[in-house]
Amino acid sequence: MNPYALTIMLSSLGIGTTLTFASSHWLLAWMGLEINTMAIIPLMAQQHHPRATEATTKYFLTQATAAALVLFASTTEAWLMGHWNIQSISTPIPMTLITLALALKIGLAPMHFWMPEVLQGLDLSTGLILTTWQKLAPFALIYQIAPNMNTTLLMIMGLTSTLIGGWGGLNQTQLRKIMAYSSIAHMGWMIMVLQFMPSLTILNLTIYIMMTATMFLALKNISATKINTLATTWSKTPMLTTITLICLLSLGGLPPLTGFMPKWLILQELAKQELPLMATIMALSTLLSLFFYLRLCYAMTLTISPNTNNTTAPWRLKSAQASMPMTISMSLTLLLLPMTPTMLALAS
Repeated sequence: MNPYALTIMLSSLGIGTTLTFASSHWLLAWMGLEINTMAIIPLMAQQHHPRATEATTKYFLTQATAAALVLFASTTEAWLMGHWNIQSISTPIPMTLITLALALKIGLAPMHFWMPEVLQGLDLSTGLILTTWQKLAPFALIYQIAPNMNTTLLMIMGLTSTLIGGWGGLNQTQLRKIMAYSSIAHMGWMIMVLQFMPSLTILNLTIYIMMTATMFLALKNISATKINTLATTWSKTPMLTTITLICLLSLGGLPPLTGFMPKWLILQELAKQELPLMATIMALSTLLSLFFYLRLCYAMTLTISPNTNNTTAPWRLKSAQASMPMTISMSLTLLLLPMTPTMLALAS
């Protein structure tokens, strides 16, 4: 893509998200969401491949539906109550519609159906933007209206997301689909604790973005899109392969890695709220996600690639990709658990 066009698209992504962050009026928030959607669509379609075109079309239709629902619900609220203020929305029907629309925006179950298919058709760089930056604007709105949301609806969506995120990734061989189901599961954890401790949701979102960015940058560095490709990475970059393996375990929530922090705190909060059954189901659903993370670890470290390789030997080619962002994000993904009290204090 032309560098000037790329600059405009990335700037528009930033402007759209900032507009939604700064707005207290539903119409401005909707405009920010639309700018976000319009900016990422050329980035998704730049490959000129049928799968990229299909993914772009699916994403556009889904996001257009969600934006139309947001506009309809906010207009209904203005018609009934006479205001457009985001934080003052209280009427049950507009609130439910907006909750469902924002869940569709971030890929929360049961409105998750588009996420794996869209992510599969994108390259890893655009997939990184879709799974991290594109979550921020809808989450800003969800955070603002959280006190008035229906608790039962939120908990059902959160529980469904963790279960679908775990079950859906079990039978996948494509890394981008696995990351999509991982995203769905993490969204479920965030939504589950949103009404009880919003600051913990923000902490979880920050750590999720950090871990997901690390994984996408690592997969981009080793040019891996399928599980089979991971079997050749050990002979190319053994150190990167080892650290990526540990990042996968962090994404699964194993101590003493950073990914254990949000799961530990969320389970603790659910126990405080006298929801032991919910906490137990969430913890068990994590085992499903951990299973497919361990599959990737097994493919990366405990399998030997075939001796016959018909492609150019990739370990002979020096990577031209920047390693500093990946190094910083990997360090944070692995080593932040001792900083839990500090991060909790900052979040609250």
